[in-house]
Amino acid sequence: MTINSNVNRYIFKEILPPLGLNLMFFTFVFLISDMLEITNWIVNYGIGISAVLRMIIYSMPDFLIFVVPMSAMLAILLTFLRMSGDNEIIALKSGGLSFYGLLPPVLLICSLGTVFTGLMIIYGLPWGRTSLEELTEKIAASNPEIGLKEKTFNDDFEDIIFFVNKIDPKNDMLLGVFIEDRRRPDMLVTVVAKRGRLLNDPEKNMHHLRLFDGTIHRTNSEDGSVNSVRFNTYTSSLGPDNATPAEKKKRKHQKAMSLGELLQFTQASSAQDEFCRKALLELHRKFSLPVSCFTLGLIALPLGVQSRSTKRTFGLLVGLFLFLFYYLLLTAGKILGESGMLQPVLGMWLPNILSGAVALYLIIQTANERTIKLDVLALKFQRLPAWFKRL
Repeated sequence: MTINSNVNRYIFKEILPPLGLNLMFFTFVFLISDMLEITNWIVNYGIGISAVLRMIIYSMPDFLIFVVPMSAMLAILLTFLRMSGDNEIIALKSGGLSFYGLLPPVLLICSLGTVFTGLMIIYGLPWGRTSLEELTEKIAASNPEIGLKEKTFNDDFEDIIFFVNKIDPKNDMLLGVFIEDRRRPDMLVTVVAKRGRLLNDPEKNMHHLRLFDGTIHRTNSEDGSVNSVRFNTYTSSLGPDNATPAEKKKRKHQKAMSLGELLQFTQASSAQDEFCRKALLELHRKFSLPVSCFTLGLIALPLGVQSRSTKRTFGLLVGLFLFLFYYLLLTAGKILGESGMLQPVLGMWLPNILSGAVALYLIIQTANERTIKLDVLALKFQRLPAWFKRL
């Protein structure tokens, strides 16, 4: 018992350094993708550093729920790859330790990852989403155009789509503006202007778009008649928020809903409703994603033990491929669940079911000393560059 306890402590301590490095590396990777946009906010819109830091903190739960399972899996895989390469696994087996004796520290790491991911997705994600929306609204009040993107159709306003060719933040000017207004059921209004400025009225919770030097085209859907009017200055209201509290609650993004709100909404809504299906998917995701720490971590253990001659870089690639495959299954389940082709519970739990089955198979194979030939796969992978050169 003392030997097992010492081994468990040793393995647990060996997993911690790569786990910490993985967490820092992947967190940095996710953050760096937003750095260009954040730099644009600071330079062009004068957004304060404190506001930017708060936005980063609020957005962190959104990607930590993926970073933690991925980091735990790779840390376990890299640790056992190193131990296998240094023949430590053989030494432990020679000392009478079975393969199942390696499980306790792995299960502990997976348990910690599951708890942390669960806290992030159940409590951190709704808090971060809600706080980020509130902060964004405050920033947008002084910089209405900050949420716009050049050469992208914007449909944030109900029944209105507008396109901006170029944004001049220094002069608060929009260049090359196109608007399609479908708020009237019998009339389609299209506005094209050379310049425009987005204005905000926080007291009425209303946005206005003041346009300069353009043309308004009105098409009557009943008789097909069309008339056009040129203008020097034209102001279009993008609409006040006239939604009732119930409608506002329904429009709340599923990721911003708490666990109680999701349960209450799904119980009160029809499963045939698209928004209800999305809420059901998010509800099941709050439990299925933390469990991925176990399924992916248990796959990493036998892969690491079986690969004595495999390089760590190949182990890293295998781990990333496994997580990418898991994420693709999760994305496919989400898409099929939203379309109604798959039950939300199956769409969110299928990746865990499949990865859990793979983990069980690999564990049984490894415990029975049956090779899974990962070294052969690594050798073939190393020969790929030469094979491509021959092509």
